[in-house]
Amino acid sequence: MPGPRRPRALAVAALLSVAAVLAAAGWVGRHDRPVGDRTVGEVTRVGVPAGASVPAYLRAAAAELAALPAGGSPAGTYALVSFGDYLAPDRLADVLAGAEVVEVVARAPLPGRQTEIVRLRAQRLPQDVVAGMAGVAGRKDREAADQRARAAAADDAELRRAYETGALVAAGEAAAYRAGCGCAYAAVVRAAPDALRALAARPGVRAVDPAPELSRLDRTVVTPPLPEQRDVARPPADADPTPLVGETSEAAPTATDSSPNVDRGRPAVAPSGVASSPDVPAGSRTAPEK
Repeated sequence: MPGPRRPRALAVAALLSVAAVLAAAGWVGRHDRPVGDRTVGEVTRVGVPAGASVPAYLRAAAAELAALPAGGSPAGTYALVSFGDYLAPDRLADVLAGAEVVEVVARAPLPGRQTEIVRLRAQRLPQDVVAGMAGVAGRKDREAADQRARAAAADDAELRRAYETGALVAAGEAAAYRAGCGCAYAAVVRAAPDALRALAARPGVRAVDPAPELSRLDRTVVTPPLPEQRDVARPPADADPTPLVGETSEAAPTATDSSPNVDRGRPAVAPSGVASSPDVPAGSRTAPEK
């Protein structure tokens, strides 16, 4: 009788659909590079994920770099270059020589503070980085003034202390960037595979993580390890009281991300400003654990 058989057929079809979805999810999880066209809202991630092993990331990046074919794209391959220390703008040209520099990733390494991560457009070194730092310094001055005004208006003592700390941190960042600080700890570059391999062997370079899947940078999130991160990618220890994330008068005009791996729903350092990341093609790319 056809009647009793229909529910079983529907159940089998449903199970097959679930299996197909699970299989697709497994494929996406194992193959994190974009394939074909993607939707506008997707983001590509390059770097070490929060909570992941930094040594494993460095090994994975080195293995991928070694495996890059000598030919590659005529325009070169994008790569995330991590430095072994925080560098001042005048050191970047020598360290990154031989590669087309797209942007520089920086933060003011204030002791005991999770300061804002900024991505500075940088085609000319060091001029563009110096100019970008001056822009960040001006924004941080305004941010510090805003935090001081909020502190003065706050009735709650704990809230007032948090705003006061936010003002101090923002002022410290402003002073550091205005002085052309040793704040740059990574860069996004483009070069031929052999040039990237030569760059990886240069003193001061900690890792070169190739990202041949990238074609745009406006939808890319880069998470290079901080120089002080040796075992696991985690935010620096933050001194109390902590400023309030999101309590600021303006957002960062060029790509930024608040402090390494900070939970934006909780108080954290450096009054934030979330800014645009240089966009890339869609998809999600993170370093595999090994």
